Amino acid sequence: MRVKWKTLIAKLTVWLVLELLLNLLGLDQLADYSEFLFYPSPTLLTSIVST
Repeated sequence: MRVKWKTLIAKLTVWLVLELLLNLLGLDQLADYSEFLFYPSPTLLTSIVST
């Protein structure tokens, strides 16, 4: 498996800047919500599949 370093560094940089900006503005809940949307927990996926 090959890692695309430029893409990885770009995504990490954008994430870090947005996280810091939202923290400074007091909107960290938006950052947490976006993490929930993009990386759902396995428990949630299991309960959706089993219903």
